[in-house]
Amino acid sequence: MESDLFFSRRRAERFAQLLDEANGGRRHHVRSRVDSGLTDLVAVGRALRDSAPPVEANADFRTGLRAMLMATAEREGIGQPTPAATADRTARRPAANRSFVLPAVTARRARARGAILIGIAAGAVAVSGISAASENAVPGDALYGMKRSTERAQLALSGSDHSRGQLFLGFARTRLGEAAELHGDRAGYGSVLDDMDADTRHGVRLLTATAAHHADPTALDVVNTFVTAQRTAVEALLEAGNRADRDRTRGSLALLDDVHRRSDALRAAIDCGLPVPVGSDALGPTPASCPATG
Repeated sequence: MESDLFFSRRRAERFAQLLDEANGGRRHHVRSRVDSGLTDLVAVGRALRDSAPPVEANADFRTGLRAMLMATAEREGIGQPTPAATADRTARRPAANRSFVLPAVTARRARARGAILIGIAAGAVAVSGISAASENAVPGDALYGMKRSTERAQLALSGSDHSRGQLFLGFARTRLGEAAELHGDRAGYGSVLDDMDADTRHGVRLLTATAAHHADPTALDVVNTFVTAQRTAVEALLEAGNRADRDRTRGSLALLDDVHRRSDALRAAIDCGLPVPVGSDALGPTPASCPATG
């Protein structure tokens, strides 16, 4: 296991050197027996760098990417020698030479590991350009898979149920825009509305749970604002399409009505001081009714 780890680390460092050379960095006057197996990877890395779309990554993406890279560097020890490796090298070097040799070795490894991070960042920025280009994709387009993968990445980087709930409702609005482009495609239209309703349920469930847990209706304000705007836009879909499409659209409108009723019931329960509901369903906590006042 230890020898496998050593080989993997050496292979990664050699890949970083080759990628650095391919991108115009200084040449390393060494050749390794793993070079032939890394040729294709270096070509892919260079192609990603050369073909990056001219799209400016937004501030949120840059912040998330930096956090991801810093976490990766800290977790993997990139840029710092491991204690075991340092101790082993120190033990094998004469005392008189230790202070002169170790800094050079450490610096060389730091540059190699830094190149790995640069390669990761370059690839991520290239992917971010493709991601931006996929924003207007609809089901059936070549970039639609990238669009959905970007959404999953946003969820993974989200730090709270409240923010994840907002993201899901944003995705539901995105699905609505896609549905407007798919009128006449019965299978595609219905599938996108299914995804829209699923995103709506996910988002509402997270936000109503947050409101109930904290006894704070702020998250419900987000739900109600979403329902008001979304309902107007979904109703507009009734003006086009065939009968089957209109019937399917009414199903999404019914879901929005259910969401509005749940939000109002939960708000009332919070206002009258009821405890956190025990039961829940697809829309989150199911509150009891406030006791009647006489």
